[in-house]
Formats: sequence, structure tokens, C-alpha cells
Amino acid sequence: VQLVESGGGSVQSGGSLRLSCAASGYTYNSHCLGWFRQAAGKEREALAQIDADGDTRYADSVRGRFTISQENAKNSRYLQMNNLKPEDTAMYYCAADLRFSRCFSWRPDDFEAWGQGTQVTVSS
Repeated sequence: VQLVESGGGSVQSGGSLRLSCAASGYTYNSHCLGWFRQAAGKEREALAQIDADGDTRYADSVRGRFTISQENAKNSRYLQMNNLKPEDTAMYYCAADLRFSRCFSWRPDDFEAWGQGTQVTVSS
């Protein structure tokens, strides 16, 4: 199982980025996939999830600004991030919970497969 994130970068406050998570080695849309972030000196934070049925869930900190989606033809899932703020600066990761087709947990420890991360920096 391999997950590869891309799409990070540097933007000004109020800007947008779309992160991609490309999967290989498993049927990517048969399990729960989550997006997480970790800022310097902070714990890893769960942001959004999408399950095998395409149902989505969001953390309160990003609901209304971030959108998780998938594109079957490209074996990819995405995180569209709008109205970015300096506090969104972090390393962003996608991760898969390979146990279930639905999303049951927000805990990073319950996600077995992780990408290498992509850095997002938002300046004021």
C-alpha cells in the first residue's frame, strides 16, 4: 500500500490549494481515507474523511472551508482548501484505515497507511 500526497505550497491568507492523495497497492476507494495535518510542535490533527460510499466528515476547524473528494479514474482523493489562514500552516498527510470500508475513528493511530506528507504554508 502506497499513498503519495502532492499539491502543497505557499499561499497568502485567503488563498486556496488542492491537495492530492494518489493510492497504489490496494483498492483505494474501498476503505476510509482521512486527511490529517501536523504543525510544528503540535499533535497530528484529523481534518476530513471519506469512506467507500463517498460519505464525508469534517473536523469543526475546517468545516465549510475544506472539501474532501475522490476521482475513481485516477485512484485519487483530494482535499480542496479554501480561505486558508496562517494557522493552517502545517505538514498535510493522507492516511487509510484499511480495516473498514466506513470511517469509524478520527484517531491517527487507527490509520495504518500514510503518505510522506506535503507542506502547506500560509502567510498573512
